[in-house]
Parts: sequence; structure tokens; C-alpha cells
Amino acid sequence: MRQFPLEMHHVAPGRVVEWRLRSTAAAEAGGAGDPAGRKASFNQDKHFTVAEESRAADDPVASWVAVTFEVTGPLDERALSQALLSFVQRHEVLRCAFRRLAGELACEPFDPAELTLDPEQVGAFETADLLRDFLVDRFKRSIDTLSWPLFIMGAVVREDSATVYLAFDHIVCDGMSMPIVARDVLTAYEGLCGGEGVELPPAPSYLDFADEQRRRYLSIDAQDERLGYWKEFIARGGDFFPKFPLDLGVEPDRMYPIVNEGSMLLDAAEAEVFEKTCVAVGGKPFMGVLGSVAVCLREAGGPGVYRGFMPVSERGRGTWAHSVGWFVNTMPIEFDASPGRDFAQVMAGVRAGFTEMISHVDVPFVRAWELLAPEEFAARSWPYPVNFFSYIDMRRCPGAERHDEWQPATHVWSARANGACSWFHRDAEGLHMNSLYVDTPAARATMTDFQEALRRTVQNVARSGGFGGSVALPPPRRPVGTPLDVAAYARRR
Repeated sequence: MRQFPLEMHHVAPGRVVEWRLRSTAAAEAGGAGDPAGRKASFNQDKHFTVAEESRAADDPVASWVAVTFEVTGPLDERALSQALLSFVQRHEVLRCAFRRLAGELACEPFDPAELTLDPEQVGAFETADLLRDFLVDRFKRSIDTLSWPLFIMGAVVREDSATVYLAFDHIVCDGMSMPIVARDVLTAYEGLCGGEGVELPPAPSYLDFADEQRRRYLSIDAQDERLGYWKEFIARGGDFFPKFPLDLGVEPDRMYPIVNEGSMLLDAAEAEVFEKTCVAVGGKPFMGVLGSVAVCLREAGGPGVYRGFMPVSERGRGTWAHSVGWFVNTMPIEFDASPGRDFAQVMAGVRAGFTEMISHVDVPFVRAWELLAPEEFAARSWPYPVNFFSYIDMRRCPGAERHDEWQPATHVWSARANGACSWFHRDAEGLHMNSLYVDTPAARATMTDFQEALRRTVQNVARSGGFGGSVALPPPRRPVGTPLDVAAYARRR
């Protein structure tokens, strides 16, 4: 399982059916079943506030996170409908409506027994290109932070197979929720088709997580000692947000359309050697990738000391492992990648920086942002291009043992941006990179050069054990952003 642009996904043509979520009590009661509601998390509150302010300024923002996966054999549409409904009933955050109550954002959950799905036959698509265009447009137009439901569900049905898709507003999920979606829906579907009971591990509600988070951190102020790590980071760099160090050609206070690219950095064999090389110097693969990113940024003109943001899972050791929600904190990390430092030395710096970061991970990012950078917090976006790094090993996700059969894939999209974000994913086929960045000539040139330099660097680590190994690399096997890695999916089908 990996993350790549939906535009790169080859989905065989077929007949499209969608299921609309509806509350049978909504028309009578006028909304969700709990009029008092429950409080949203800090991530949700900020996300919803930006949507409100953008709508009021007639400058709407939009984004979605989606998952697609395969069903082999003729599709039992009734069984899939039941599986989708049980999935929504299982995860409370998916059956919530959001609204302002006395200034705070409330989550109002619908009673799961009062929810139903209405099937809608959308139509047949004769070619993969027409289908892809429909799905891209469908996701963009259908996901609205301010409207319930906050996701869409559908399938492309063929005689002997189907591609199921679900697309969500970020307010109800994160990237790590996508393998959970695939596992939950397909496990329920297979059980229903086989006439067997469905047994899934416990999935505590994200709303309980949000309640606990707000109780712990809503009352803190800027003088709280738990903000010490953030204050030291700001003092050393001068800003709350660590700047992306390369030229993207952006103007202040302006948002741009995005480029969404995906590419393979290492194949399966190379990724395995890369991991062993990292372990040999006391590190982990994500540390090796982050160290390689730092060296490439430095070689392209960035500073010797890497400063960036890194998302960190808040799911804990098993507590929320099977729950859908936005379990992500964002933390600053800093380490030395100066010229002259070899792979082992850079890795030691990454390890030390990560260890220090994790020891201070408890304060939510949005709360730190609000307290330590209040002027920037009032804006609808980050103030300038920010250095951002994310890594997920999809082989360790729930349901990973069935990924080769299910063919799940994650897709993200945002309407506009003012910088660049890169996500790195490891799966059974290798190490992959998905980047969203501003569509400017400077950014296209910068990111193309950066991605190719990073590919050569991680390949050098795998082949020679260092950043600048003596093994000459062959010419690039493909232009950055072409869907060679995705084509493997189509071939296996």
C-alpha cells in the first residue's frame, strides 16, 4: 500500500454505484441525536475554522484523503452496502456533524441505528481515462468540511471484479486511517459473503481521544513548562515555522494551484539493503531517509542544520491502533547534517534529534501554535513554505498481510498551497515519495532536482553504505512523477 496521486491510478472502466449516508431521524429531529454534542479535537477545530473563514471570504479551501482497494470476483452489492454501513457505525467520528456551539466546535454523533445507505447508480464509463476524470472531479466537488456527511463511498463494478473507493474530509481521518478503512470494509464484506460473523478488534472512539486531549491541554498558557522544547526550537531558528530552504518562487500571502507527484525511490531489494545499512549504524529506515533529505537540501543550498516539522502518530501502543480519526501531532525536529559528516554521524544526529523530539511530544501542535505564534495562528494557512517530512511503513499497518490481494492505495489532494509537503511510504515493493507543491516554474525545477538527488542519495546508501558512494549510478530509469510504480498495480490485476 502506498500513497500516490489519484490521477496516476489506473482503474479499469466499469459501472459506478455510490452509497449515500442518511439519518432516518434527521428529518424529524433536525440533526444529530446528541443536541449537547461533544467537543472537537484541536486539529478538527482549526481545520473547521479555516473552512468557515475561507467560505466567508469567498476563498474556499478544499482537500481530501481517499483510499481505493480491489474486490475479486463478481461484486455482491448488497453485502458491500452492509459492510460500508457497519464501518460507518463502528467509527463514531464518521457519523458526526460539526457545528459551533457558544464559540466551540461541537461533534454531534448520530445514533448508529438511525443511519442508512441509499444506493445510487451513477453510470457506466467506457474508458479508464473517462473514469479517472470522473473520480477526480467527484472527489473535489463532493468533500466539504462544512457539510455532512464528510465522505463519499462508491465502487466501480465489473463482471469479475470491482474497485471500491472512499474519500474523506481530513477532519474525520488521517493517512493511517486509510489501511484501517480497507481492512474493516473488506473483512466485513468477506464475512457477509461467506455467511460468517465479523469479528474486528476494538476501535475506541476518536471523540474520546479528543475529550481527553482537551481536558489536558485547553487550560495551559504560554508559560507552561511543557512548551519548553518548542520555545528552544524557536529561539535557535527565529521562527515557529521552519522554512523550506530552497526556492519555490512563491510570493508572500499568496496561494497557488498544486502539483501532485508520486515516484519510486528504491525497489524492494534496495529498500531492504537500505534498512540493513541504517540498522548497522544504530538507526531506522525513516532516520536514513530523513538524513538523506537533510543532506540533499544542504547540497542544494540549504543550511547544514536541518530544521523541519514531522508528523507523529498519537495512536499510542495499541490504544487507538484500529480507530479512524485524526491522530496526528506535528513536532519540530532539528539535527546537524553539516558538510564533512558521514552517514553514521548524520544518523546519530537524526537519532538524537528524534529522541529529544519524542520526549516532548505530548503538547498538541495546534495548541503550541496558538500560544506561541498567535498572529500566525489567526491566518488561514502556514505563513510561508515550511520544511515538512512524513514517513510511514505500510507493511506494519492493520491488514497489511492482505495488501497484495486487496491492492489498497491512498490518495491525497489539496486545492491550493503556498509551499511543499513530501510523504514517504515503504511497502512490499519499495520506498516511494509523494509530493504536493506549488505550481510555479521555480518549484517545478527545484522539486524535480531535489527528488532526483534524493533518489541517487538513498540508492548510494543502499549500494555503498554512505551518501556519496563510489558506485556510479545509471541514468534515471524514468522522469520524476511518471507512474511506473503504479503500472505495477495494473499488471498484477
